[in-house]
Amino acid sequence: MILLDFVFYIFVFVVCIQVIFYIFIFGRFAFLKSKKGNTSNIPISVIVCAKNEAENLKKFLPSIISQNYPSFEIILINDASIDKTLKVMESFARKHDNIKIVNVKNIEAFWGNKKYALTLGIKVAKHNHLLFTDADCKPVSEHWISEMCSHFDDTKTIVLGYGAYKRIKKSFLNKLIRFETLMAAIQYFSFAKIGLPYMGVGRNLAYNKSEFFSANGFISHMNVRSGDDDLFINQIANTKNTTICFSKESVTKSIPETTFKDWFNQKRRHISTANYYKLKHKILLAGLYISQLFFWIFSIILLTITFKWQIVLSLFLFRFIIQYIIIGFSTKKIGEKDTLIFLPFLEIFLIITQLTIFINNLISKPNHWK
Repeated sequence: MILLDFVFYIFVFVVCIQVIFYIFIFGRFAFLKSKKGNTSNIPISVIVCAKNEAENLKKFLPSIISQNYPSFEIILINDASIDKTLKVMESFARKHDNIKIVNVKNIEAFWGNKKYALTLGIKVAKHNHLLFTDADCKPVSEHWISEMCSHFDDTKTIVLGYGAYKRIKKSFLNKLIRFETLMAAIQYFSFAKIGLPYMGVGRNLAYNKSEFFSANGFISHMNVRSGDDDLFINQIANTKNTTICFSKESVTKSIPETTFKDWFNQKRRHISTANYYKLKHKILLAGLYISQLFFWIFSIILLTITFKWQIVLSLFLFRFIIQYIIIGFSTKKIGEKDTLIFLPFLEIFLIITQLTIFINNLISKPNHWK
């Protein structure tokens, strides 16, 4: 009984941690009122880095070219592609004089390093304000540039946006991918609102060119193949210089992975960069994940053996209701409402997947950037 009492009190503590995270951190985003940005129409350089993305460029580049914005250029970076990516870029550049092409060839020192390619593209950009997306991303609106860049001002030099994934009907994997993306966005938006910005996603991210060169670019983590978005933001973002943009017209949508293996490998690459985050961010994120893991483990144990089951069930339901409310309000802002009905199952599956990825990354290093 002493052991069960110990487990019970840990469970109570874990529930308290979870409730604190959801109410006092994630609630900052869930109940945040959307604010309109300024309308200064500052010149923008949109940067797209592509490696073997010929077909995706044909599909999605027109949605960037047709943006309703008075002054922008498009920097297309061909990162040593072996398909027809460069030819596709050149065909678009012949038709549109605001397109610049940066053709990157592999060199021994930076073989297959996306950060090297991005650095060359950033150097070519003529405007101070940079907006990044991927070749397989499509802005959902012609006002994507104006929405994202309206949040720049004299102090806010970093804008974190939301990069969603396309919905595929009758696919549990697709729901899991979109749920994981939703939860990641709730986290980095919420942490930014409490003054602890720790990451952004390269599918939809903006920052000043001056910030890039003040930080010496990616030099402090150039040896880490991934992390051109989250590691760089983790390095330079702070309370004063970072803001968020989550309006419906500011979203980009990407093509999701269609097999669990491909998605698993993709997440391995993404999660591996978290080892290089600042200590305070690693502690908070580890605390969130561990409390989630223990919540489900101890809930199942205590409810299975019916130890103080009335209290355990009440706390379980209380935490679930708080979670449902916070995530529900968040989905009203950035979408993915259809994942709510599967919330417990998606959360459990995601926790198990993340634990498996963590173990796999300890055993072997994941592959990077195509």
